[in-house]
Amino acid sequence: MTNLQSIKLVLLVLFPVFLWSQTVTNTSSLSYNTIDDNYFKDDGNAKKQLAWAKVYLDKAKKENKAIRKARGYYLYAILYYADQPLKAIQYLDSVIKYSKIDPNKFFPAAAYCEKAGLLVDLRKFDEALLNFNLAEQVALKTNIDYYYVVRDYIGTTKSEEMGEVEEALQLYHENYKYYKTKDYRGDYYSYSYQNTIFGLADCHKSLKQTDSTTFYNTLGYKEATITKNKEFQLMFTLNEGANQVDKRNFRAALDSIKKALPGLIKVKNTGNVLASYFYLGRSYAGLGDKSLAVQNFIKVDSMYHIRKKITPEFIGGYSYLIEYYKQIGDKEKQLKYLTTYMEIDSVLQKNYKHLNKVLRTEYDTPHLFAEKEALIQSLQKKQSISSTGIFVLGILVLGAGGFGGYQFYLKKQYRKRFEAIIHPVSPDVPASNTIKSEDSSLQENKPQESFGLAAEVVEQLLEKLTDFERTKGYLESTITIQKVALQLNTNTKYLSKVINEHKGKTFVQYINDLRIMYAVEQLQAQTMFRNYTMPSLAKEFGFNSAEAFSAAFYKKHKIKPTFFIKALENEKMQ
Repeated sequence: MTNLQSIKLVLLVLFPVFLWSQTVTNTSSLSYNTIDDNYFKDDGNAKKQLAWAKVYLDKAKKENKAIRKARGYYLYAILYYADQPLKAIQYLDSVIKYSKIDPNKFFPAAAYCEKAGLLVDLRKFDEALLNFNLAEQVALKTNIDYYYVVRDYIGTTKSEEMGEVEEALQLYHENYKYYKTKDYRGDYYSYSYQNTIFGLADCHKSLKQTDSTTFYNTLGYKEATITKNKEFQLMFTLNEGANQVDKRNFRAALDSIKKALPGLIKVKNTGNVLASYFYLGRSYAGLGDKSLAVQNFIKVDSMYHIRKKITPEFIGGYSYLIEYYKQIGDKEKQLKYLTTYMEIDSVLQKNYKHLNKVLRTEYDTPHLFAEKEALIQSLQKKQSISSTGIFVLGILVLGAGGFGGYQFYLKKQYRKRFEAIIHPVSPDVPASNTIKSEDSSLQENKPQESFGLAAEVVEQLLEKLTDFERTKGYLESTITIQKVALQLNTNTKYLSKVINEHKGKTFVQYINDLRIMYAVEQLQAQTMFRNYTMPSLAKEFGFNSAEAFSAAFYKKHKIKPTFFIKALENEKMQ
């Protein structure tokens, strides 16, 4: 379910907006508050708001007031949140820079927090959490209330975006205890308190702890009713409806969801409107009403195409649509939803640590490719052969012929890739040297000055990375860019830049490639490893799970480690 919390809270608590109606003729004599108010009065007119932001920042620069400069850059930043998040982040970095000089109750904590929110939208979760943590550190010293607001954002990110539900649940419990000591029904704390209750209810729902979910939904609805927060009433009603679906009380679920949906549409809470349609679809599917289930899952798909955003919680409707249209013989729609499902699969595989489990319950990815290809071939021939021929051909293609042909093709490709690994064009060299060799052209073609670091700094970092590779520091399973930066006596920004420019890849790709090259070496050199289980191999080579090891191996060499090991054993027997 989508949490109501919005990262952009600063506008509400730091600089209240008074929409004065006046015509500006001489901006130089205006006060900061007046400029600020006029900026928000022109909300929706980006050109005018840019002009007001410039007036504010020019005045701050002329008077050399650091906190006012921070505010000026902030006015620029929020104009780019929706369409140019990277540009907004650049402005927020300036906000952080100047508010550090002259900090106040909210800055730079709020700037760190909003930057983290943009990074979450960009699916850069490690960087986002780093900035959330910086916001925590500052707020803990300057504004304890805002400290708990930041922790709530972290909980939302972990539960809804990263799948780390149990960690999020612990944060929400800590926040809940804090707000219980406050005037949690007063105007200042009621929103945060109810948002925390919603987080608790949603986490328990994700963990299938239905009784606890009902407890917090009931409590949250009661508090929202007392404080007359209509939107939270709607959200708790919807969340309990979703919980009833998990309990298989489908009629009770329909009653709750139908009560919430019109209000959520009215307040334009699109994330939870999508959730409503999904759980309506599940409810009707549970009751055996395929037609209404399909109608609602199609609405989920329509909203996905508009929002271009969906979380693993709501992708189950696609498997239902694919199977439904397969059963009624509508191959065009079957292909349509299969293609969309694969598109979502591709995005989520990159962004969600827990996704492998989710997808495995629905489809195996190679099966998706095979089914899609068979559907395309079948539809292309539809106009040239009879309906009887299509039926027979479809049976053959989707049956033994299609499956066998695909498997033969796949094995042939795997064999070529295996040969490329064990018989590379250039002589075999150690993993660390291989990385270095691969990246030498990047180092030659990209001047060190091009990304703002002194040549000696870059050279020192590259030497340290070579030593890091030589000592196989990449095999530590809990490694992070923060840890490596600390070990190399640098910061994450410098380290990330050097790896991006000189290794030609991200930090995660760099570490995973080193681990996979080491794995290939060891599997060839030491036959005992070939008898290990996948989880044991994953642990041996620095990965936290067999799934992560297999995915990284496939990404590097386009074959699965199980195939590689089997092929090595076959080589030995020949």
